[in-house]
Amino acid sequence: MLSSTPRAVHPGAWWLWAIGLAVAVSQTTNPLVLLLAAAVVTFVVMARRANTPWARAFTLYAVLGGFIIVLRVLLHILVGLKWGEIVLVPLPEIELPGWAAGINLLGDLRLEGLLAALFEGMRLAAMILCVGAANALADPKRLLAALPGALQEIGTAIVVAISVAPQLAESVRRVHRARLLRGDSARGLRSIRRVAMPVLEDTLERSMALAASMDSRGYGRRGETSPARHQLTGLLTLGGLLGMAVGSYGLLDATSPDWMGLPLLLVGVVLGALGLASGSAAVSRTTYRPSPWRTPETVTAMCGLLAAVAALASAHWEPRALTMPLSPLGAPPLPWALTLGLLIALLPAALTPPPPVTRERDRVRRTTTTEGSHS
Repeated sequence: MLSSTPRAVHPGAWWLWAIGLAVAVSQTTNPLVLLLAAAVVTFVVMARRANTPWARAFTLYAVLGGFIIVLRVLLHILVGLKWGEIVLVPLPEIELPGWAAGINLLGDLRLEGLLAALFEGMRLAAMILCVGAANALADPKRLLAALPGALQEIGTAIVVAISVAPQLAESVRRVHRARLLRGDSARGLRSIRRVAMPVLEDTLERSMALAASMDSRGYGRRGETSPARHQLTGLLTLGGLLGMAVGSYGLLDATSPDWMGLPLLLVGVVLGALGLASGSAAVSRTTYRPSPWRTPETVTAMCGLLAAVAALASAHWEPRALTMPLSPLGAPPLPWALTLGLLIALLPAALTPPPPVTRERDRVRRTTTTEGSHS
């Protein structure tokens, strides 16, 4: 049953929701759809993120997305293929030596090509925003505890890697507070040199401390297994990966035989699941306060899955609505299936329990410790 009692939602549910949205936005360059997807992701994050370091990292992903859009447009202006009929800015064209044939610097800036570069950058930025939403909503430590035992080694490395952005956001906040306590109010470019090194040093120290604490608790370690069991697990996993790779290729290639598509993909999924089960059986571990998977988690994961299915359905039923009409230039259409899928993706903002509120005593204690360490 859906409950309004504050608790942390299973991190796997948030990742499945975000992956579904990332798959959905990867199918389109329609600016209306991309803006709608960004609004949906931002609304859900604002409604369900907790007061934690990884939640504050969402702003960094938003800034990174904006930087990618600007960079994509600049690359188009400098070395992109200029096409279209409407000339915005006439620029001189610089030909490069023969070893760089086919690449010209600058050239007349045309509206159609510039818009195409802008929308491609928006698509990549929206995908990065989806990943940032998963990082902001899912506790990386709980995610590691929820992974199957066979994925502990790679899971440990991934959790340490994805915790860098949240640690960076927390380090910026800590260093900024320490500077204010010392009376250093420099802003702008002058403050970058004073902040950059302390932030990087603090981020690395916290990430290394996380890795050391995980290693001391036995993460990434395996028990003794027989050689036969180890070989069986490897064969099942390798067979599953090959089956999923060849099956995916068969689905994308219309000229491949029927058995190479969906049947081989399903066989690969089954073999991969058996490999994970065999590898997990060799790992003995206990989990303190395991994350429950209840109705809100199922609803959240299904909302992301429905958004991805809606995008694939739109690609089949209304493919022209997924792209911006540039030749000739026209108003972007609104794909009804994908729009409905993105609106469904809003439901976790209301159908999931609110995040637990951090106790004021713990917050004050952490703040006091932080200020003391930087004073």
